[in-house]
Amino acid sequence: MRKKIVAGNWKMNMNLQEGVALATELNDILSKEKANCGVIICTPFIHLATIAEKINQDVLELGAENCADKEKGAFTGEVSAEMVKSTGARYVILGHSERRQYYNETPETLREKVLLALKNDLKVIFCIGESLEEREANKQNEVVKAELEGSVFNLSEEDFRKIIIAYEPIWAIGTGKTATSEQAEEIHAYIRKIIAERYNDSVADDTTILYGGSCKASNAPELFAKPDIDGGLIGGASLKAADFKGIIDAWK
Repeated sequence: MRKKIVAGNWKMNMNLQEGVALATELNDILSKEKANCGVIICTPFIHLATIAEKINQDVLELGAENCADKEKGAFTGEVSAEMVKSTGARYVILGHSERRQYYNETPETLREKVLLALKNDLKVIFCIGESLEEREANKQNEVVKAELEGSVFNLSEEDFRKIIIAYEPIWAIGTGKTATSEQAEEIHAYIRKIIAERYNDSVADDTTILYGGSCKASNAPELFAKPDIDGGLIGGASLKAADFKGIIDAWK
């Protein structure tokens, strides 16, 4: 049975004190009322070690938003997968459209990051998705297929099973636009199909595929009701406990 997950991506928001307060609040809420899905918060690097000590990862798991494509060495300002793991984090988001767009992360760079994350026993939330231009040209399928082939379809079946896919239509991130539940289901089903072609039906059936793109408490129940949508990668709505809990409750 593939896992249902709601993951929060805090992006570059909240100082250390604010982040610790939010994580503690979420931990308290979820300790009292266990979620019907896995819940992960992916935070800026500076939060990780402190938050890891404050939360119970049986109810609220912790991840980073990125890691370096190098193991160690003279790479000023970078944070390695090993460093992320040493904080107590269990997950890492890789390939987010903002990293691809603003920091020119290529499929080759991301392949290295994925390998280093797995080597350090981190589970990867791997983001794929098309731009508005690509969607209007009806190229969404070839875009997501190329992104998977470029960075994760090189993995063995055993390693690919440690990957969570997050489909994020770039045109719906932070824009308030959301793919309709039908549009989202259609591409999630296509992603599952190409995973089956690359590996097998069992791997495809077991792969968690999240939707990321202006998902909120109001539209989460409709999205999560679709057979191939296994949860969400949540941006802005993960920054307030009540908003995030509203999305988690869509699994009830």
